Amino acid sequence: MFMHTKDARKAAGRSLGTIVEIITFYFLRQWGVLDNISIERPLPEYGNPEITHNVEFTLHPVLYKTTLKVSLPITAKKIAKSLDDSWVGNVALKSNALLDNRGVLRNACLIAESDKELIVANLLSIDWNTKTAIIDVCKQSSRAYSMFECKRVGVEKGNKKGPQTIEKAKQGAYVALTSSSLQKVWNENGEKLGLIYMKGKPIVKPYEELLDDLIDQDELTDNLILSVGVVSNHGNWFTSDNQNKELKVLSESYDWLLFLTDDGFSKFITDLLLQPKAEYIAVKKAFEASYSDGKKMNVFTKTRIDYSAHVALCRYFKENIKDIEGWFNIIAPHGYNISGLHSILSKLSKKSVIGL
Repeated sequence: MFMHTKDARKAAGRSLGTIVEIITFYFLRQWGVLDNISIERPLPEYGNPEITHNVEFTLHPVLYKTTLKVSLPITAKKIAKSLDDSWVGNVALKSNALLDNRGVLRNACLIAESDKELIVANLLSIDWNTKTAIIDVCKQSSRAYSMFECKRVGVEKGNKKGPQTIEKAKQGAYVALTSSSLQKVWNENGEKLGLIYMKGKPIVKPYEELLDDLIDQDELTDNLILSVGVVSNHGNWFTSDNQNKELKVLSESYDWLLFLTDDGFSKFITDLLLQPKAEYIAVKKAFEASYSDGKKMNVFTKTRIDYSAHVALCRYFKENIKDIEGWFNIIAPHGYNISGLHSILSKLSKKSVIGL
């Protein structure tokens, strides 16, 4: 697939990184938080908001939601015209297309934004006979309550371990440590404590205990960011049971660290790219179109994807979600399983935001 590129190993490595992101997005979608997702948003540092860091996915409270029927193709301008003035009066309209005239879908399509709000559209279904579509449009708070970062690092040719791995781990760890109002501190015994200011007063407790307390509150705690990392192996990260320094750095920094196993990764590639059933063949075609020699555009990313491939991926994740949940080992927090994260995300998605 990649022999036509200048460096086939690097090109293949980038595509594997894209697959990790796609798995994460459709995993979250199937978990029922699609309305809350934004992609590649700048996340501000807590207490230092002029510094921001782009992260793969952020989850935001939904302020309002509406369902629309629109004609194809689906542009931001067309969606805006179908919305009430109360939706679009104080926001800056984007030039994005939810579905363009080539059949390329933009997941979690940003329609418009302001300092406080995001308007995001998602495609639900298409009637090809009438050339119309049903879409959901959500007005999200610009303040996220969770972030997801994906980290995949390959081994460079001739090396047993790439020198960039610890630097990439540190980059991810820095964002996780600096974005939330719930801060991580360690005492002289190496125990991780949580520190948060509530009405100007500091509260200090064992970190996971304090995090659970905040999650159980009726409203979202202001600027609390539940940080989730998704990491994959391929020779550099060792395994979830045999952690090297990079994994230890990440596991101490993220609230949840999910290890995408090679077995799970291989299952995705086999089922959808190498030996797909007829109902999933569109995924393989989109991948080949995006990485073959002479490609016109990439239609196999977390953001932009061929619509037929999108439909096939949605079906695959819906039919196999229980097996897919088993693709991940939980490195942090210790002793938890993935259903615990699902429960937390479902709970957070239903909460209102203080002050809104």
